[in-house]
Amino acid sequence: MTDTRALLSRTAELAADFLDSLEDRPVFPQASQHDLRQTLRVPLQDEPLEPQRVVEELVAAADPGLVAMPSGRYFGFVIGGGLPAALAAEWLTSAWDQNAGLYVGGPSASVVEEVVREWVCDLLGLPPTASIGFVTGTQMGSVTALAAARYRVLERAGWDVARDGLAGGPPVRVLVGEKRHVTIDRALRLLGLGAPETVAADDQGRMDAGALRAALAGGDAPTIVCAQAGEVNTGAFDPFEDIADAASEHGAWLHVDGAFGLWAAASPRLRGLVRGVERADSWITDAHKWLNVPYDSALVLCKDADAHRAAMTVSASYLMQDDGTRELRDQVDWVPEFSRRARGFAVYAALRSLGRAGLAELVERACGCAQQFAEGIVSLPGVEVVNDVVLNQVLFRFASDEETDDVLRRVQDGGDVWMSGTTWDGRRAVRISVSNWQTTDEEIGLALRAFREAAQPAQAPAR
Repeated sequence: MTDTRALLSRTAELAADFLDSLEDRPVFPQASQHDLRQTLRVPLQDEPLEPQRVVEELVAAADPGLVAMPSGRYFGFVIGGGLPAALAAEWLTSAWDQNAGLYVGGPSASVVEEVVREWVCDLLGLPPTASIGFVTGTQMGSVTALAAARYRVLERAGWDVARDGLAGGPPVRVLVGEKRHVTIDRALRLLGLGAPETVAADDQGRMDAGALRAALAGGDAPTIVCAQAGEVNTGAFDPFEDIADAASEHGAWLHVDGAFGLWAAASPRLRGLVRGVERADSWITDAHKWLNVPYDSALVLCKDADAHRAAMTVSASYLMQDDGTRELRDQVDWVPEFSRRARGFAVYAALRSLGRAGLAELVERACGCAQQFAEGIVSLPGVEVVNDVVLNQVLFRFASDEETDDVLRRVQDGGDVWMSGTTWDGRRAVRISVSNWQTTDEEIGLALRAFREAAQPAQAPAR
């Protein structure tokens, strides 16, 4: 244990060195793929190596290829950082090494998930009896929730999908907005439900509730509707009350993809954006986005806990499982994984460290920073902000696709900040996502300066 203690102490120093470097290092690494292969692709030796040497050499080889993703200067892909308490809890999770599949594999891991379920339902205004599962990301969250939806809508139609599978059963309709996230489509493929039917969306990506009503009226098959809290480019929210009315009238299961936008419910100022979302049947949200828990961590919740459990549960003679009374919570009953890490500890630590006020402040500050950036970027000639900045996303473009891509490339190459490009309604655009707990006015000012400087060469008159 003395050697292990020394190893972990040294590893903590190396990790702290990386975090200390975030303020100064380029956000995106400068090393090429060739460079990284040269340092990381070493021959695998025959004999064991001393652990500290392995760690030291790994850090030296990998560091040039690390993205400063935990930095407040990273604005790409709706990615948060790691809150200090959540990061520390994640380290403990690895050290404790609990198998969070069964209660008997780690009672504290099981109970902490129960507590987080209570807190999250309260914070997000969801039904207090909703069930919860801890998954890798909202991709697997949608697989889990839509499996529960598939089970229930087919059960209502007299078909037992768990026993009989899909072949020969009633077809399931799945209605999605035109601007839904692609992970919904993949979840449906994994579940054997095929491609969804697309419902029109407005210029911000919000599902057209009237078009949904018309689509629902066009058939009476078992139906699932997928709505969205926070479109990934614009941050827009579907009209949940109208969608919930339409889904309820037709007996459809309503699923909400709230990968980051669902956390708006934790803010008194922004809660109106999700009005009606509590009427859905299932919800997903990432903890590794706005809650700023280290990767990977997401939550799936279902109003219909029986359908959730029925879709996921397994049993075997050698397992020590609960007797069905649910006095003990076996996590394997709620997620696709049989064995997994105890993700609940880091989520618990994040929520405890923030509290209600801290979580609301984090969300509101990120939205305020997005608004500040939107107001500043339009001062550049030819810049158009494409979206209504209702949340933490800013979508903007320059006068032409070529200029948009050129300026973005210059900003990315500069290394001070990093964000991604995208295509919106057939034209190129830049997307700023403010999701990191460390982002402040200072980082927004830096981003604006980076674009101002990058735009100058593109806008300079030819000589």
